[in-house]
Amino acid sequence: MKPKTPRRRVLRPSSVAALACGVALLGLSACGGGDAASGGGESSSAGTDKLKVLRLPMRTDGPKSLDPVRSSTQYENRAVVQIAETLLGYKYLVEPPELEPLLLAKMPEISDDGLTWNFELQKGIRFHDDVCFPNGKGRELIASDVFYSWKRMADPQYLGKSWWVVKDTIVGFDAYKAEQTERVNAGKKFDYEAPVAGMKLLDDQRFQLVLTSPIQRWAWIMAMPQLVIIPREAVEHYGSGFDRNLIGTGPFRLEKWEQGKSLTLVRNPNYREVYYPEERSSGVDAKFDAGRGKRLPLVDRVEITMFPEDQPMWLQFEAGKIDYTQIPAEYFPEVVDKRSHKIRPAYRQRGIEYAPVPLLDFIFRGFNMDDPVIGGYTPERRALRQALACAMDWDEINDTFYNGTPILYDGMVPPGLDGHPKDHKGPVSYRPVNVERARGLLAKAGFPDGKGLPTIDLYINRGGNSPEQAEMIQRHLAKIGVDLSVKQMDFSQLIASIDNKKAQMFSFAWGSDYPDAENNLALFYGPNESPGSNHYNYKNPQFDRMYEQLLSMVAGSERTAHIEKMRDMVMEDCPFVGSQARTREYAIHPWLLNFKPNENFYNWIKYLDVDASKRTQS
Repeated sequence: MKPKTPRRRVLRPSSVAALACGVALLGLSACGGGDAASGGGESSSAGTDKLKVLRLPMRTDGPKSLDPVRSSTQYENRAVVQIAETLLGYKYLVEPPELEPLLLAKMPEISDDGLTWNFELQKGIRFHDDVCFPNGKGRELIASDVFYSWKRMADPQYLGKSWWVVKDTIVGFDAYKAEQTERVNAGKKFDYEAPVAGMKLLDDQRFQLVLTSPIQRWAWIMAMPQLVIIPREAVEHYGSGFDRNLIGTGPFRLEKWEQGKSLTLVRNPNYREVYYPEERSSGVDAKFDAGRGKRLPLVDRVEITMFPEDQPMWLQFEAGKIDYTQIPAEYFPEVVDKRSHKIRPAYRQRGIEYAPVPLLDFIFRGFNMDDPVIGGYTPERRALRQALACAMDWDEINDTFYNGTPILYDGMVPPGLDGHPKDHKGPVSYRPVNVERARGLLAKAGFPDGKGLPTIDLYINRGGNSPEQAEMIQRHLAKIGVDLSVKQMDFSQLIASIDNKKAQMFSFAWGSDYPDAENNLALFYGPNESPGSNHYNYKNPQFDRMYEQLLSMVAGSERTAHIEKMRDMVMEDCPFVGSQARTREYAIHPWLLNFKPNENFYNWIKYLDVDASKRTQS
């Protein structure tokens, strides 16, 4: 395809917000050098007692890989974006979500037909100093690095884990992937130099993309961690070890990673001149003004500790050894008054702040649609899954393990997004619990009172209260004669089991990558099957056609009706049971400065500061 010379318009931050269909979120949402004073802390060459150090938690056993094209969980994403950066990023203190240039000199220019996007990189941005470069000195970022980084998603050695992010988006990119896969299967080397029709280098700073259609989500996609820009030298130098030696342009460099235990980052002394944001939404507290005019990042060192279990995390917070925490459900009544939703006096007197953050959240129990027992699309298989759905008491789960704070809803589109069902109740619903209906459906499936049905395996993360939730579900299903076996494992093992299609039934959660229902519907698009984001391996040709149509639809009543029809189609097939949307409850020590909890994006650590004189523990 040879595009005609396009008329251009500039994608401004306000225009990007409009791409999200006008949706508002509900909540807050070992080589050195360079100028040591470039950040907000002391020189990294100073004694450790003079360093500004953040001590942060990660509520899991942590990342499995730091290679962006292999990353798929929020934990991996949180680590990756501290080290490497995307072309566009989210504004820190602005709501609803709005994008701004990160590696770009300005927002992209877009042709009137929405197909041709023109980009210009900032000059002078350098990769981290590292032994992969001549003399250990990081070179300047150039436009060809963008195409190299994104082409890695097409390389079959990475198993297509991130391909769903760019599939059917850039002219010629899918054909390039197919050609290169055929080439690799024939024993030849993947060719990163082979052209892609819709990727054009103009010079070292400027490049052009041609999209297959005026895809509404593309601006948001470019802010996703899978699209960070990395240097080819690092990948080739470290080989299979690159997933433990990520090199980028970010505000921090990786110093040490003890898998399952901790991750330590240090300030990049050569980080470009970037300052704490001036812009913020009305209503953002004046306490966030303290960072104004300061160069980023504001600290020298970030020590992240992994907590697969909640109790040790909470005890570390109480002891002052981590700077904030997500409040585990079992401790919530102790910290916050459930009626007033205010922090209790004992904690307020210690200067601890409470910050609730409503999430774009989709908590569910998923079914592997490729499984010979629980999968399939016949009326009998559909009835089996619907029976399990009707037997589960989500109200009891919500009240017991979440203090009743999450929103229960039908479908996969969370509150705050276009296509979320009115009053959280959709026309296709398996709530509230209905044991008699469940028994009737089970009989329709050919297993009256559960007779003849093999034991069903539920794969769960061993952390938090997941085992206790699984025991409750066992009790729910036992009422209709269904035997449930629970398989507990670390989160990284759980993801691997799901990616390999071994998990028959699984407990999981999805946080929207960007504020559009399309992102959640993508979880059911057939070509995104595992190890892609379609963990259910759901395949419905009619749904797939409708999803492809959705990509270029503009906001409006027609698009909303289209989303609702897709939502209810999936609900009828029942590849999952759910859903819940949580409000994440944060407790924050008084010495942590500028922290506005946000789970819509993850690169906010560079904005954080710490007043070490107020710390209760060193």
